[in-house]
Amino acid sequence: MKGDLENTCVREGREDAPRSSASDLSLEENLRQILVELGEDPNREALVKTPRRVAKSLRFLTRGYRLDIDKVLNGALFDVCYDEMVIVKDIELFSLCEHHLLPFFGRCHVAYIPKRKVIGLSKIPRIVEVFARRLQVQERLTTQIARTIMEKIDPLGVGVVIEARHLCMIMRGVEKQNSVAVTSAMLGAFRDNPQTREEFLTLVRGN
Repeated sequence: MKGDLENTCVREGREDAPRSSASDLSLEENLRQILVELGEDPNREALVKTPRRVAKSLRFLTRGYRLDIDKVLNGALFDVCYDEMVIVKDIELFSLCEHHLLPFFGRCHVAYIPKRKVIGLSKIPRIVEVFARRLQVQERLTTQIARTIMEKIDPLGVGVVIEARHLCMIMRGVEKQNSVAVTSAMLGAFRDNPQTREEFLTLVRGN
């Protein structure tokens, strides 16, 4: 599964990869028109292949729409006698703001308390990737990750914190280069038990 996923990502990211559908051609044509509307000449040498490059890039950056959570998890749930907090922190995260189609990027910290099963640790970053590689707002992204882990693993609780910088704030608008948005989603024991929540937040702050 890992190899198939990585190979798909490589194919989608290559500039010379074959066009997969009529929708790819339509996307390229729309991007070509955008260049015209911006005052550029899409026939200029440096821009001739730009619509195709951008189309491939956008398909790659939004590949989360074409990934299935169950296939990504691939049954990697294991019976383990362990009921303490499991944390995977500093997961690199890249996404596109759905309001301006500009990137936001940062770190995601995920914790859960197993009830009966644990999940392969590499699957947690993959869950983050599935939802990050879509048009997003940070608040919804945080909640989607938490709810998916709660549904698929059925733990006692889940905590997710995302810290991210948004180019729509840094490059335009208020132009605040040092601003960082922080969002959290706490479910189960992380919502109901202040001590559990504080333990998670303290461990995350310790990086």
